[in-house]
Amino acid sequence: MIIQTTNLQEIRNLIQKTKKQTPEEKIIVRADDEEFNRKVLEIKGVNILLSPELHYRKDKLKQRDSGLNEFLCRLATKNNISIAIDIEKLKKLNKRDKSKTIARIIQNIALCKKTKTQIILWPEDKYSKLDILSFITTLKGSTNQGKNKNPITPEKPL
Repeated sequence: MIIQTTNLQEIRNLIQKTKKQTPEEKIIVRADDEEFNRKVLEIKGVNILLSPELHYRKDKLKQRDSGLNEFLCRLATKNNISIAIDIEKLKKLNKRDKSKTIARIIQNIALCKKTKTQIILWPEDKYSKLDILSFITTLKGSTNQGKNKNPITPEKPL
C-alpha cells in the first residue's frame, strides 16, 4: 500500500488499519521534506520510504538537498526501513530535472552505503536483478547494495 499524504495522523491511522486487515502487506510512504521524512522513519510499521530525492526544493550553494542525511539513514537502518528510488518518475522528468535528480540519487546511495541502509528500485517486479545491480553500481553504489534481496516480493525457489 502506497501512502501519499503528508498528514502524520492519517498515515498512522492507515498503517493501523492496514496491519489489522492484512498484516503481511508492506507499507510504503512517499517522501516529502526532511522533517516529514524523519517523522515517518520514526513510525513503526513503515517498510519503505519512496523517493526522498524527488522534490522541487532548490539546492543550497555548497550542498545538494537530496532529501536524506546521515541521521535519517541511521534511523531507517535502526527501524528496518528501506529507501526506494522511483524509476518510473525518474524516466518522466525532463533532461535538466533528471540530471539534478540523478545527482541527488548518487548522494543518497553514498549515504545508504555509509550507514548500511537498504536501497531498492521501485517498482521492483519490473526490473531484473542484473538491471538493479548495474543501475546501482553505475551510480557509485556497492555490489552489496545492488544484490539486496527484494523486501516486497520473496525470492522464488528455482
